[in-house]
Amino acid sequence: MTATIPTSVVLIVSVTSDIGTQLAHHYLARGHVVCGTYRSKLPPSLEGNDRFHSFACDVSSPLCKDAIKQFFTQSGLRWTVFISCVGQLDPIGLFFESDFETWADSVHTNSTAQLRALHASYPFRCTSDSSHAVFFAGGGTNGVFRAYSAYCVGKIALIKMCELLDDEAPELNTFIVGTGWVRTKIHAQTIAAGSRAGINWGTTQAFAADASKGTSYTDIASLIDWGIERGKPVAGGRNFSVVHDAWREGGHALENSLRMDPNKFKLRRHGNS
Repeated sequence: MTATIPTSVVLIVSVTSDIGTQLAHHYLARGHVVCGTYRSKLPPSLEGNDRFHSFACDVSSPLCKDAIKQFFTQSGLRWTVFISCVGQLDPIGLFFESDFETWADSVHTNSTAQLRALHASYPFRCTSDSSHAVFFAGGGTNGVFRAYSAYCVGKIALIKMCELLDDEAPELNTFIVGTGWVRTKIHAQTIAAGSRAGINWGTTQAFAADASKGTSYTDIASLIDWGIERGKPVAGGRNFSVVHDAWREGGHALENSLRMDPNKFKLRRHGNS
């Protein structure tokens, strides 16, 4: 069963990403107003819809906060759902073989840059209803992710920040979603890296060659809607897996288990006594 959320304003940071574009179509088709950020060029499929609004915003730049403030001040819109679709794999390679400043910039893009966008957007949320902030996790949560340390470290920071925000901001339902393998253009970075990507180079090439593989955009949107519909008592501060978690068909057993265990689906030290 597909979850439904009340008609609202959805802010998608990096609407030009493949997931961002598909989420924009998902919410527009359901009657929502969608605001999307872009760096250079919008997808043609989103042009001409009177419920779609866009503005230029490079989240990696400190000027991002000014662009967000200007847009919401001028438009008068107030968001209910914030979704960050930002992600960068580069630099791919071993830590000590990577340029450190490039590595640090990637950690920033994958974590604090997105948090700056949320920080700047926060004053422009809709205060008459519950607000929701959604991020995307990455590989390495349950083990090493060799050659992708900048991406991994940034995403781990987002996972923990969702829990911190859940504690600090009672008016905000903040959670993060692990999508699994999705057929998006981000994989071109791995293919271009060649042997620097290690075994993931061949794995990514095989994935790209098999059109039957990959998490669907529909499943990604449906899990986000499930977390929004269930709200903060269930989703707040959690790290969800689209592929492995039992959220489908209502997800009632999953909902009950999360209500009973405040530590579940959060970043924890394994084996604590």
